[in-house]
Amino acid sequence: MIILAAALLCLVGFAACGSEPTTETEEKMSDMYAKAADLDAPAAKQEPEEMTTHGDTRIDKYYWLNQREDPEVIAYLEAENAYFDEVFGDNKALQEKLFQEMRGRIKEEDTSVPYRDNGYFYITRYEEGKEYPIYGRKKESLEGEEQIMINVNQLAEPYDFYNAGGLSVSEDNRLLAYGEDTLSRRIYTIRIKDLTTGEYLPDVIPNTTDGSTWSNDGKYLFYSVKDETLRPYKIMRHELGTDPARDVEIFTETDPTFLTFVYKTKSDKYIVIGSSQTLSNEDRVLNADDPTGDF
Repeated sequence: MIILAAALLCLVGFAACGSEPTTETEEKMSDMYAKAADLDAPAAKQEPEEMTTHGDTRIDKYYWLNQREDPEVIAYLEAENAYFDEVFGDNKALQEKLFQEMRGRIKEEDTSVPYRDNGYFYITRYEEGKEYPIYGRKKESLEGEEQIMINVNQLAEPYDFYNAGGLSVSEDNRLLAYGEDTLSRRIYTIRIKDLTTGEYLPDVIPNTTDGSTWSNDGKYLFYSVKDETLRPYKIMRHELGTDPARDVEIFTETDPTFLTFVYKTKSDKYIVIGSSQTLSNEDRVLNADDPTGDF
């Protein structure tokens, strides 16, 4: 009921933002509270889960709701949505009005400030009416023809959720590696696109963060993988054209208070494995011209 009350204030009270509530607003709120009182709101069952961390034990009665793909969890969420729709059913027009007003204040057609890297200007832009970004580049001059590397609007079409990130271009400007998440779990799959042909390579690397880093010869890709808690804990090296299942483990962070990641220095001379927690950081460095060497 607390969530419902907050929603009532957002949808109805916000319509009178900056002024005293009108009689019409008060009547709508009264009607919705009355309807809510007449309905049986879904109640999540309690299954106490005991968890001990750093010597402190706590009990989470609703831990089972973390199982996002569990049919029982999905059924409960659907019941919550149905309850909301029943209570707010008479305010669809108001909801749409508020949505359109908020959307109207957003600049839908927008472009990032271009930045130059290795002979190309890189640009991220949005088109009116489109939800996702378009990543493009122009060779040598901003007056040149735009090459679209990926149009995320097209990539997202088959999915209810989609996110692409961690774009990384090889030193010869030919290959693009990026991560995609289709579950909203921040578990990415790295895909590699040949920017000269527009074709995708068969190399598909699962269970990663979105970021990856190329060796200077463009033959190897370094990336991190996650454990069951979604902590990036391991750095791997993938050789282009080989089975990702045979990728080489370069570094494993065994301390659960640390997470690990890999990146290239701005000079492009070095690949760095970072390992970080709240109070300290470690870095391991490798010449980017020697990808099979030791950090």
